[in-house]
Order: sequence, then structure tokens, then C-alpha cells
Amino acid sequence: MSVLPNRPKGPPLNALRAFEAAARLQSFVAAGEELGVTPGAVSQHIKAVEAWAQVTLFRRQAQGVSLTAEGRDVAKAFTRAFDAMAEATQALRNLSPTTEIHIAALPSVAQLWLPPRLGHLRALRPELKISVTAMETPPSLTRDLFDLALFIDAPTGVPEERVLAEDVLFPVCAPALLESHAFSDTPLLHDQTWSEDWRLWSEATGTDVGDPTTGPKYSLYGLAVEEAKSGAGLLMAHGCLIAPFIESGALCRVSETEVVTGKALVMTLPHPSRRRVGLEEIANLLSDPLLR
Repeated sequence: MSVLPNRPKGPPLNALRAFEAAARLQSFVAAGEELGVTPGAVSQHIKAVEAWAQVTLFRRQAQGVSLTAEGRDVAKAFTRAFDAMAEATQALRNLSPTTEIHIAALPSVAQLWLPPRLGHLRALRPELKISVTAMETPPSLTRDLFDLALFIDAPTGVPEERVLAEDVLFPVCAPALLESHAFSDTPLLHDQTWSEDWRLWSEATGTDVGDPTTGPKYSLYGLAVEEAKSGAGLLMAHGCLIAPFIESGALCRVSETEVVTGKALVMTLPHPSRRRVGLEEIANLLSDPLLR
């Protein structure tokens, strides 16, 4: 009769992943956002690792968490290990004969900028399978299985980035409001993600818009755009997103004065060693200047 002895077991992989993310980000909250779980779940995972190792890895304080000396000693090794696992997983995925492109994008970019370009891409490459995930925070292309990311953010200058358009602000409205609008008595429409847009433009241009924080607020910029098109008020436009609506006449510029935010619409690709074959061509098609 064969003997199947109990072998020593390590902590669950998800618990180790939670420790690595929390150690790298120095935050249970940020680790939870990255892993798609609650901060409480991250805390419980780390307690499980600490109980297994019989050592305290984090100091819990009112203002946050910090690694202990023991936690710092092992954190970098776990980061290297999970980076290597992510690289191996990406390599395995890239072996698939089916080309499926996974795109991560800011919700406003996914709603307003991306659709016509995806139609153009599908017309040229009908064999492609394309998935889009709208998210507020750019993913880590080192860890997450995305092929490219599209976000309005401050460019960092790394080789993996392509700056597609400068981010500029200017107010717009529906044609019916163009002659009768006044900043003092026309509602200002706000996107909750860019809640400071009206204040930034007002201060930079010296234009009195009344209280720049009042007016209807929307959780999606696309909703605010639709409301502006229907005549609900004035919207602070991000030029790279609103250009098609101005060209079609659905929206009109209220002022020719625009403010540069220092950000841009940025396409980010994984490191060349992790890219699918042909991803450069797909990125070139999506960023075709004729479609901007």
C-alpha cells in the first residue's frame, strides 16, 4: 500500500499576491483596487501569510500601513517572482493562434474616442477579436493581460508611450444655446472625474463663470456630452474627445480661448518583449492621424 505523506504547504497564492501588491504599493486600499478586492480582503490575506510565517510583515497605524524590516526583506523577492510569472503567462497567451486584442481605456476614451477607430480597425482586419475594458486607473501592463492602454494622463516619456493628442480645455454648448448663453445663468455641466475643469479654465483665462462648482454632475463624461448636445447647459470640452461633435455641428465652441492641461491622450504598449506579434501594426492603425 502506497503512502501519501502530508507535504508542507505554503500560504495560498492569492494571499502571497495580496502581500506583494500591498508591499509594492504601501497601501491595502491601493492593493485592493489593483487586485479587484476590498481592503479588508487584502488585510485578511496578509494576516494569513503572517500567521503562516509567524512574523509581522506590516505595521498597522491610524494613518496607514508600513512594512516591517522583515516585510522589506522579502518584498522585492516576491515582486520579482510575480513579475516573472506575469511574463510567463503573457508568453503563454501569445502562443494562441487567435489574435485577440485586449484594450484598457478611460471610460470617456472608450465611449467617445475609440469606437470609430475600432470600426476602422475591424474593416481592415476583420479576423481580429477586440475586447475593451473601461477603467478609471491605468493598469500595469507588466502584470495585467492588456495589449495596450488609452488614458488621458501626464506623459512620462518612456519608450512604450505614444502621445496621440494634447489635452486642451474649452467650453462648448449645443447650437441652440450659442446665442443666448451666459456663464452667470446657464448651467455648467460637470464630469465627476474632471470636477476641477471649470475652475481650471476660469482661473487660467480670467473668465468669470460664477461658482465653478455648481451645476449638474455626471459619473460618465459621455453622459455629460449627451446632455450638452441636448441643450442642458455648458460643458468643458476635452478637445481630443469632443472634436467629432464640433465637426458635425452637434456642439459649438463658446470661446476660442483654450487651456493646456499638461496632460495628453496617451497610448501605452507593453515592453517589446511582451507584445503580441503584429501589435505594432494594430497600434498604428488605431492611432492613424487621419482618424483623429
